[in-house]
Parts: sequence; structure tokens; C-alpha cells
Amino acid sequence: MREPPDLRDRVTRPDDSVGHVWPLALTSGWQCVSTPPGACVTPADCPQAGWLAAGVPGTVASAWRAAGRLDIANPPHFAYDDHWYRLTLSGHGHRRLRLHGLASIAEVWLDAALILRSDSMFEAHDIDIELKGTTTLSLCFRSLTPALEARRPRARWRPRLVSPPTLRNVRTTLLGHMPGWCPPIQAAGPWRPVELLGGTPHAFDTVDLAGRLDTSDGIVSLTLTFIDEQLTALPAHMTCGGVDVPLSWLDKRTLTGSLRIPDVERWWPHTHGVASLYDVLLKLGDLPAPIELGRLGFRTIEVDHGVDGESFGLTVNGMPVFCRGACWTSADLVTLAGSPAQLEHAFELARDAGMNMLRVGGTMVYESDAFYALADRFGILVWQDFAFANFDYPADDSFIRQTSREASQFLARTRRFASLAVLCGGSEVDQQAAMFGLPPAMRVQPLFTEQLPALVAALRPDVPYVVNSPSGGTWPFSTRRGVTHYYGVGAYMRGLDDARRAQVRFAAECLAFANVPDDATLHEAPGTIHQHDPRWKTAVPRDPGAGWDFDDVRDHYLHTLYGVEPARLRYEDPQRYLDLSRAVLADVMTDVFSEWRRHGASCRGALVWQFQDLRAGAGWGLVDATGRPKSVWHALARTLQPVQLLITDEGLDGLDLHLINETGTAIAAQLDIVSLRDGVQKVASASTAVELSARSTQCLRASDCLGQFFDFTYAYRFGPRSHDVTIATLRRASDGCVLSEAFHLPDRGVQNRHDVPMEVTLEPVGQGWQLVVEAARFARAVHVVDPHFRAAHDVFHLAPNRPHTIPLIRLDANDKTSRPQGELRAINALGPVFYG
Repeated sequence: MREPPDLRDRVTRPDDSVGHVWPLALTSGWQCVSTPPGACVTPADCPQAGWLAAGVPGTVASAWRAAGRLDIANPPHFAYDDHWYRLTLSGHGHRRLRLHGLASIAEVWLDAALILRSDSMFEAHDIDIELKGTTTLSLCFRSLTPALEARRPRARWRPRLVSPPTLRNVRTTLLGHMPGWCPPIQAAGPWRPVELLGGTPHAFDTVDLAGRLDTSDGIVSLTLTFIDEQLTALPAHMTCGGVDVPLSWLDKRTLTGSLRIPDVERWWPHTHGVASLYDVLLKLGDLPAPIELGRLGFRTIEVDHGVDGESFGLTVNGMPVFCRGACWTSADLVTLAGSPAQLEHAFELARDAGMNMLRVGGTMVYESDAFYALADRFGILVWQDFAFANFDYPADDSFIRQTSREASQFLARTRRFASLAVLCGGSEVDQQAAMFGLPPAMRVQPLFTEQLPALVAALRPDVPYVVNSPSGGTWPFSTRRGVTHYYGVGAYMRGLDDARRAQVRFAAECLAFANVPDDATLHEAPGTIHQHDPRWKTAVPRDPGAGWDFDDVRDHYLHTLYGVEPARLRYEDPQRYLDLSRAVLADVMTDVFSEWRRHGASCRGALVWQFQDLRAGAGWGLVDATGRPKSVWHALARTLQPVQLLITDEGLDGLDLHLINETGTAIAAQLDIVSLRDGVQKVASASTAVELSARSTQCLRASDCLGQFFDFTYAYRFGPRSHDVTIATLRRASDGCVLSEAFHLPDRGVQNRHDVPMEVTLEPVGQGWQLVVEAARFARAVHVVDPHFRAAHDVFHLAPNRPHTIPLIRLDANDKTSRPQGELRAINALGPVFYG
């Protein structure tokens, strides 16, 4: 059977008049039913009652959710029952049934005939069928139990992350099988599209579209196959970038050709330029309109290992890029895909936060082509692990053939996407073996060192390959070489200075915390507002076997940085506990990324664990389960922008001010520094003109700007501390517009609270609202709380006597009537300020 690339999101239908060239997506009319394992051998054995309406693509869990039967906190063990789907087909003649993904061990029946067995959720299948009127298509998803009990060579190690460890033998996602990491919602069902091809003239089978750079020109290559033989060789042309070329017929079913676009505009990550894309159109015979085949971007991506050969960084179009972002989980754990609106919203948040990379880890799934199309459009690089993690995988011939098909299909269907930046063998496989004490020679797996790199070289030679994340050396997780997973600040509760001491080169994972969502999200999940409610603790991530969870990690930094006793504060003032919890992790994110992005740093990239939560509560996500940003997202949005001012504390050397301009345009600016006592009285200040060259970083010492001694960091301690905050502001010289701002507090303690007068004005703007806020003294970690709106930027420091505008975004986009009414809370203020 054929192994097609996924066409569903790679091509679009511009007009119904040419819609007949595309596959028919079988999305509606499906029913599903769950049965005990082995209870039904054939479709005829299925029960008459109990069938639910089911959407496809979808899962059994999504059908249950639509029917109101799914308890997210206590779902059934879907992977260990059987599940049947059925759909009536009508028609006559030859068709091709295309199944893009069946989770996880599946059978396909046409009436009483078994026409396919599949044992991988990551493989697509083509089946040629003959329709003779009305027939029933049945899909059966079998229990994983027999496969998990099958005998295979003993593994050299057994990770605690996954339950059961024999899942190494089954090609399925680990989502739903990782206690402490995510809800136990297991994949079962037709999670990728089911399509019917043929039955009309010129019906497409496959579209293989790719672009590459040849010096300054863009080369577009196309091979297009039809379901049926074309009895006449229709004239066909491909158009892209203003260039039109005829296509050639290789045979009666295959068109091919290429074109060259002179001086093509290059695709850049959005932080460094424009994510330029070109539409590729097909003119076929006398069809009335051109057919859109997809969009292409042209770029080069290479790995820079540094002068010592032990670094890891990406250069895009020959330019070094600091890669920053987060590790992707899923837009929707239940469907494993999410809606187009959910995906678009996630990419908007990634872009707005200044992220330019997302990593799809080996514990997740291969994402849809819609995901990659959005990454192309938004200028977000994608680090893609193959779907392998932690295990000592089988090395028998059947496993090698199976995983080769899986990887080849993925590489073929994503060939056209410019955003695919790194291909990685998997996640923490080498690390697991090393932590169990195996030396390098005993933990090698040819899957990662031979099989996968060969496929990448053949099918995506434009994308760098990494053996594993992390990998390399006696300790593959060494922070000072190559790719690491850094949790020194985070799970290992080390001080913030460890971010410099570790000399991180590239952190493909880092900085995991139990990040507290907004009050609105906590109130939507009843009970989770109280930290010791069992529902709160259920949502807090933990590593299996550990005597602590990630609430404990956050509390550690509350104690060490803010000088509070978390347990006491939690029961004496739970609201302040939550406010400080949000603020302290925002501080941690700001400090660590300021260190890693500073001028002269060894770090070339860092991806936070994780982008989004999979359930309501204080999860790892920068974004909560409803899609709302948390305080840590807001902190990163102030720290990861292409034009950025950062502060690092250099102890006895005072403060360093780091100026970053990743854009291709030079910027003339003014740098202002002011230190304040009691948040309002100026005790030191300076201004200096600066030039930010294109694609540059530079470092200025605050002491040099001031021109005299001032103990910015309170390191010398000659008498009482003279100030409580230093504010550095970068303004565009031409109009005084604030480009970036950074704050330094010589003492982070939160015991002293003051009267912080704030004037808040609520203003209508078009169909929405904004707040204009001005404080009479420095306001620290200002948090906007509103039952119907969220702040576009939040948990921010506010310089005194300067108006600050905050756009408000509706929590419910369909609510057009609610008016903003809430409060602003600053952690150094005696009480909130109300508005509305």
C-alpha cells in the first residue's frame, strides 16, 4: 500500500469550480462505540445500541466530550478498550481511501472484508477500493494490551516517566501515559483526516512541492500525480513569484517541473525580518481558475558550533539567530490537533511574546501541516523531534521498517515548509541511558545515529539534524557543550547566578515552574483557587518518584528572592500568595533570559518548558489551558523583543546595560538611567545618545553613563541603601518613543509596602477598551484583575509620573456587552486601585 504525504493542509481549494481535483474529506456522518477488548471480532459483532456521533478527524475522547460524557480529571482508559467507528459510503467505481493517522492499533473493514491492519498512529495509508453502490466503512481501534505484553528483547533501561514501560514497543504518543505530566487522556481513534480520492477527472493523488535557494535565486520544484491516467496530456503551467513555466508529463499520471525566481526575497524568523512567502499556482488545461498548490519560503539554516567546536547555534540566511521560545504540547489534548482558531491564537501569542522558535518534543505527536503553515506565516522556527523519547527502542527489522516509513512520510509531507529548522532524533533518550550509568559506547542506538540522519539527508537536506536532545559527551546533559536541558534555575532550585555559571550553549528545554494562571481561570475551575484543594495539586506537575512537586520549586524562589515564608503566607493571605507567586516567576524569567541574551553570552538559544497547559491550574505552561497568557508569558514578552534593553547585575562592577537590535535597520536612540529612593525621589540619573547598528549587540556600563561612583547594586554597602529601583529606558531619538525598558531592584524583599497612588482612566477604543494608568511612585509587578477582560500586558513595573496605556482583551470574544470593571494590584502597594 502506498505511503502518501498528507495533502489536507498543504493545498487549498480556491474555488468550488475546481474543487473536484481535491480529496473528499470524510468528516461527518460517523458514529463510534466502545466495547471490551476482543468482544467484537468483525463489524457484524458490534452492538446495536450505544453509538455516539463522532467527528473525524477526532478521537474517542473528543466524541465523548461532545456527548457530555468525558470527565477530564478521571477519563476511561481509552487505550485499553476496543473502539469501533462506522460510516456509510455511496458511489460506483474506483476510489482511493486515504487514512492519515489511526491511533494506535487499528483495523479497516469494508463491509465484512478486512482491508488493512495498522500498528502505528504515525503512519498514513492508501487503500484502493471499488464502490458498488452503498457500503459501510468500519474502523476498529484495538486495545494496546496484547502489544504491550508481546515479548521483545529486554531493554537496557526502563524510564520512570512513562507507564507502562513496554510502550516502547508501540508507535503511539506518550501523551496520556505520563503520570504527573498531563491528564491520562489516551489517544484512540482516527485522529488525522480520512479522505476519499477519485471519481472525477483530474483528481489529484499527491503534490510534492519544495523550494530551495541557489545563491540569490529561489528554485521551486513540483511533482504532481493524478489518481487516474489522463487520456490526453493536458497543457499545464506552474506560476510563482511572477515566473510562469510549462510542466512536463513524465507519464500519463505524473506532471513535473521547476522554475527559478531571480533575487528572491528570503524568509526570515519574524524577529529578524519578514517571513516572505510565495504562492505557487497551477494552470491545468481549460480549468477556469488557477489552482493554489501552497506557499513557499526560501532560506538557509546552518549550525554554528563556535570557535571551540562545542557550541550550538543556528544561522538563518547566514545571520546568527538567538532562538527563544517554548516547548509545544498540544492545542487540545482531547483531539490532539486543536481547532484552526486555537492554533492561530497560539501562534499570535508566540509572536507577540518575541518568540521565534517552538519545539515539538518526542513525547508529543507530529503536528499537522496547518501547524507548519502557521509557523511559516508567523515567522516561527520549529524544532521537531521525531516521536521518540526516553526509551531503549527495539532494533529488530520490523521496527526499523516501521519507523523508516513513519519518518519518511513526515519528511515528505513537510518538505515545503521553511519554518522547519531542526530535526532531532528524539528527547532524553541518551540522557536516560547516561543517568542509569551506561557509558557512551553502550547507549548508542542506530535509529538515531544512522537510520534517521540518512532519511533527513535524503529528504530534507536543508534542515540540520541533531542526534538527540540533549546529546553529546560523557554527560549528554552537560550545560557547557552543545544542546542541553537546563533546570539548574527551576527544578534543581539553584540561585539565579547559576544561569551564568552553567555557561549554557543552547537549552532545548529549561525553566520549568508551576506557573499560576489569572484569577479568572482559577475561578472557572472550581476549587483550584485554593492551593491545597486536591484539584489544585492534581494540576501541579511532578516527576514520578520525586518527593516534591513544582509548587515546591516556585515556593523556593518565593522564599529566597522575596524573603517570605510561603506556607505561612498561603494560609494568612492566599490572594497575596498568588500575586507574589506570579510576580516572582516573572522576575526569574526576566533575569535568566537577560543573562542568556546579554552581549557576549555563550548562549545561542533557550526554549521554556512548556508553551501551554493541558488542564486548568498551575501547570508548566506560559499560557493556561484556556489560551490566556500567564505572568511568565508577559515577562518574556518584555524580554525577548528584537529591539531590547536588558540589565544584568555585575556585583561590584555595578549594572551592565545590554542593547540588542536584531532588525536589519540601524536605530538612533537615547538611553536614560534613573535611580529612585522610595520609588519617587531621584538620586542618580544620566542620559546618553546611542547608535544601535543593524544585527548588533553592545554593552554599556551604567557607571560609565553616570560618570561617577554610585552603588547601583548595593554591593559596597557604605551606609544605608540609597535607592530601591534603577530604571533604564531606551527611546527612539527621532520622536522619544519608548523602545524598551528594564528595571533593577537592589533588594527584592516584599515586606515593605507603601501608599502607591495610581490614577486609572478607562477609555473606549473602537469596539474595545483600554486603561491609562499613571502612578505617583514606582509600582512593582502591577497586575490587572477583571472578570471579563485580560490585560494585553500585565504583571509589569510602572515608572512614576508617566502615563502607561494597557489595551484590554475580552475573555469571551462573543461577549460584546460587558464593560471593564476591576482592579490593579501592585505587590509594593498597601491596597488595590479600582476602575469601572
